[in-house]
Amino acid sequence: MSQSVADSRIHPWFGGPLDPPKATAEDIRTVQRHEIRDIGHPDSEYLPGAPFLLPRSSYAELFRATDTMAGLLHRAALEAGPTTAERMAVFRATDQDYPLFLADPLIEERYASCLVRPDIVIGPTGPQFLELNISGGFAGTVESHCGYAAWRALYGGGAGGELPFSHYEPFAARADLFDTVCAELALPRRLAWVGTVRESTVPTDRTRYFDLETDYLNSRGFEARYVEVADADELWDCAPRDRYPLGLRHFNVADLATLGIGIEPVRRALDAGCLLLSTQTSGFLGNKMALGLLSEGRPWMSAAEHAFVERYLPWTRVLTDRRTHVGGTEVQLLRYAIDHQEDLVVKRGIGSNGRQVVIGRETEAGMWRETVESAAAAGTSVVQRFVEAQPALQPVLTDALDAPEVVPVTPVVSPMLFGRRPAGMLIRFFADDSAGIISVASRSAMFNVVVTQ
Repeated sequence: MSQSVADSRIHPWFGGPLDPPKATAEDIRTVQRHEIRDIGHPDSEYLPGAPFLLPRSSYAELFRATDTMAGLLHRAALEAGPTTAERMAVFRATDQDYPLFLADPLIEERYASCLVRPDIVIGPTGPQFLELNISGGFAGTVESHCGYAAWRALYGGGAGGELPFSHYEPFAARADLFDTVCAELALPRRLAWVGTVRESTVPTDRTRYFDLETDYLNSRGFEARYVEVADADELWDCAPRDRYPLGLRHFNVADLATLGIGIEPVRRALDAGCLLLSTQTSGFLGNKMALGLLSEGRPWMSAAEHAFVERYLPWTRVLTDRRTHVGGTEVQLLRYAIDHQEDLVVKRGIGSNGRQVVIGRETEAGMWRETVESAAAAGTSVVQRFVEAQPALQPVLTDALDAPEVVPVTPVVSPMLFGRRPAGMLIRFFADDSAGIISVASRSAMFNVVVTQ
């Protein structure tokens, strides 16, 4: 596609691309691959040729909207029921879905939304939130840190030592969050990053993914270490001075079950008083059913909050056989979902990275009807308006190119907030300009970091 044709398709919200660094194509490839080595990111012949540039207004809008949406989801999830047991019933969740609640419900609720990474596409009217990952287990933080490091090295600071872009630093924002929590709870500055290298898309026994951040935390005056899920008893089963009372819960319970890794050591650590962020209540906030509650409207929402949700959240409903409203018209939801296949997507409430998502326009009619009816009977899914994602321009490099080439891509944009602090921004896109929810570690997708000027 020519540059002029590509330009005509670009949504004005994006602005234009950043010029690539004044480096050889080989240097751009080498520096990026060096920075992202051994963090579980799959090898690809495609690499970005420059960081993804957003106008300052668009960049700020995403952080601001993410903070507002996370706050509304926090309230909607807690308002769904006054106790954890009642929320479990509303979300039709099981102990297998959410097994790691703390004994202290106030701590549970306070730190439920301290780590947030939404997946946003830019539709015809602007940013649209497809889902919010609210947990300690989502990917993107380390990947963004490495991506920013690569571009800083490649642009070399420019004249006067200044870079031609600016960005937030993910590790710094997360360290600031944990610094605040230590102060709030009067905890020693000893942190454990609890996870497993076995969750990596690319099999590895190397721990660089975790070591990069714990090394940074140590440089900030913490005593930080990486602990495998199976070794979580080490957080508490020791002399008091050697315990780790605080840390990051950097794993997905469902993924651990698939890998055959038990969570019993983590359960014992929590019972012994360890706090791993974010708390299990974050599961309610990240459940797509909470988006359905918010989209349908809650009694406590102000007119401004209704308008915000209308602007940024595609029409979303918890899928059951009942009546609801579409654009002010009352409809029978099950019938509406079946009849409007081309306009809708069905998503399981629990799940991320495109798993358990059925796109109506890409599904055979009989299969769509079966999916909708099954989901409505279970009551644990949502139906959401399909968003026509708009393209942007991105310099891209392959092993065969002598210089980056500007091509149209359809990105999923993910700003990160840690303790409501901006923490950098990630995008993911396919090199062939196709659209959809994309895993950070997808073998067929590219990731890049977002900057502004």
